[in-house]
Amino acid sequence: MDPEVARVYEEGWQSWSPTSTYPVTQPPPRPATKWRRRGNYRPEIAAPAGAFQGEGLLAVDPGDGRPQRVFAAPDPLTVPSIRATLAADRLVIAANGPVTARTGGLGEWAGDFAGGYRPRTPPTAWCSWYHYFERVTEADIVENLAAIRKHALPVEVVQVDAGWQAAVGDWLALSNRFASLSGLAARIRDAGFRAGIWIAPFWVDGGSELFRDHPEWMITDSGGQPVSTGEHWGSGYAALDTTRPEAADHLRRVFGTLVDMGFDYFKIDFIYTAALAGTRHSGAPPLVAYRDAIGLVREAIGPDAYLLGCGAPILPSVGLFDAMRVSGDTDPRYEPGDGDLSQPSQRGATLSTVARSWQHGRFWVNDPDCLLARPSVERREEWAGVVERYGGLRASSDRVAELDDWGLSTTRRLLTEVPPPTPFP
Repeated sequence: MDPEVARVYEEGWQSWSPTSTYPVTQPPPRPATKWRRRGNYRPEIAAPAGAFQGEGLLAVDPGDGRPQRVFAAPDPLTVPSIRATLAADRLVIAANGPVTARTGGLGEWAGDFAGGYRPRTPPTAWCSWYHYFERVTEADIVENLAAIRKHALPVEVVQVDAGWQAAVGDWLALSNRFASLSGLAARIRDAGFRAGIWIAPFWVDGGSELFRDHPEWMITDSGGQPVSTGEHWGSGYAALDTTRPEAADHLRRVFGTLVDMGFDYFKIDFIYTAALAGTRHSGAPPLVAYRDAIGLVREAIGPDAYLLGCGAPILPSVGLFDAMRVSGDTDPRYEPGDGDLSQPSQRGATLSTVARSWQHGRFWVNDPDCLLARPSVERREEWAGVVERYGGLRASSDRVAELDDWGLSTTRRLLTEVPPPTPFP
């Protein structure tokens, strides 16, 4: 092929892994550190710096009128790494497992891969994360609940994000910033909204009571030590082995308790941890264990609850979720702090959101991450444009009191004009 016009689509491993289409002569983004690869890319298989590596999916457009070629995993449990290396005027494709090869577009391939799955219409939401982050308090939720009603914003779900829990892993104990989670859920519902909550069910803080009391519930490495999940909010995190009956029963209790409190919208995060390589009680392969773990969550919350995935292996998750984050976190800043496009930034979130737009309505409802419209957000008009064009799931994450006239009108408009769960054109 002609290297001047040929392009390669490289699918990342999970939600936060940069994904896009690149000229064959342009090296794609790679992790800034080993720890970044562990927590934001495919942890066990390092991608080469001078070649392309699609995780279960790689497409080649020769750019000269010949049809696109799609090289892909045969099913969600068999997801090889597929490499493309430029050698003069040839692009050499290789994989470490079985792949299918066909001509045509990604949307056509996706419809076949998903087996005709069609997601349901998503609710609109307000989320606490991008203003308060892990410092959120119960009073913050109550304040914004009142402000949403005051301004008649078309919000259906009020989602309590990270920070409500005593520790990651200790989901039945509250931080000292919350008095009563059940009381807060009731207050949200009494105000006319659905109650939503963030939880990272398979991710365990090494300082949590769960880890101290049950280290044997963790996925272990070849030396018998808990596998590390990467560097997020510091270090010292492990992965819960959901194939161990006691650990599975623990998660059923956690989700059952949240359902009994009145939550029926669940954002489950950092869920790549359930697919990490390591030793499990049952001996199940990682992707089998991962899909079984998501099935456990779905069973516990019931078929009517809305399930949003984040930090999730993309192809192994097909058919399991109502909605899926298809990018890294957005951020009030445009550029990532360390230049790694898997890190929070509007630039990184835009890159993957645009590239994965074909997944919307075929695999799930695409979540490009939250709308940020307050005046302090860099390039807020550009980010609002991305959410408007590509946002299947639409959620606001500003302190409502800090929105100016433009922010309020934009938030109201984008939460009103929600696209149906049909594939984007």
